Amino acid sequence: MSGFTFLSPWRLLLLGLVVVLGLVYVLFQRRRARYAVRFTNLELLESVAPRRPGWRRHVAAVVQLVAMAVLLVALAQPVHDIKVPRERATVMLALDVSLSMEATDVRPSRIEAAKNAAISFLDDVPPQVNVGLVTFAGSARIRVTPTTDRDVVRVAIEDVPLADGTAIGDAIDASLDALADVPPAPDGAAVPAAIVLLSDGSTTKGTPNAIATQDAVDAGVPVSTIAFGTPNGTVTLDNGQVVSVPVDPDALAQISRATGGNSYRAETQGELRDVYSRIGSSIGYDTGQSSLVLWFVGGGIAVLLLASGLALAWSNRLP
Repeated sequence: MSGFTFLSPWRLLLLGLVVVLGLVYVLFQRRRARYAVRFTNLELLESVAPRRPGWRRHVAAVVQLVAMAVLLVALAQPVHDIKVPRERATVMLALDVSLSMEATDVRPSRIEAAKNAAISFLDDVPPQVNVGLVTFAGSARIRVTPTTDRDVVRVAIEDVPLADGTAIGDAIDASLDALADVPPAPDGAAVPAAIVLLSDGSTTKGTPNAIATQDAVDAGVPVSTIAFGTPNGTVTLDNGQVVSVPVDPDALAQISRATGGNSYRAETQGELRDVYSRIGSSIGYDTGQSSLVLWFVGGGIAVLLLASGLALAWSNRLP
């Protein structure tokens, strides 16, 4: 549990009363000691003041003061911050399935690393958050509309064929179309949404990045991009020709900056998984406060009962 704060911190000033009671108790004990020494006849002292439990009676008193302090802390309404999932938040994954994804500069290949990282992302976002999937090569396709069924998205990620071309702009617009179909919240408020786009190259077909980026800005949907691969990536065509397919992180970073998203670079499968994990931990949560009053009240009552039990056991009376 994280550190806690108080909704009514001024009430903690009442703890001063506990301190005062403690001081009064000490003064009374000293007065009793002074009166006791006036009896010079020890036999007479024992007859008028039967043997008491000694230090044990002080334990009961101290425990009682602790109980009072705990109950007064409860009066100040302690709370602590917790992560509360946004139950209607939606994330669209846009996955590049162009032929350049066959490059093996990311082991075992860019596409396999991307699939593994995307599946890990499904485990990182809260279960209440809707996740959809768009795949794109020469054109974009909505593979899974937003859903909380992670298995449906997982199967679609694992079963993606590669094709020629890279249509990043179309992928953004297709993701926006899927998000537009998500019903608003009961009070009419817009549903929190984001797009996570993973690609290794530049747009070669379809809608230009600038137009799609403006569409996302107009819709108020941030696009976080992940550029993965290395400058030395290559693929081998059917005719044996080796073609260079370097990663283009700058084009993707421009999309992120313009839409208010985050841009990342990852060159290994491990880095990809870490990137998705960071995105997953930052999407779909609000920070709320949880009351600790009942915990402190319960603790105070428990300690008070302990004090009473000790007093009864040691002196046959309540403190």
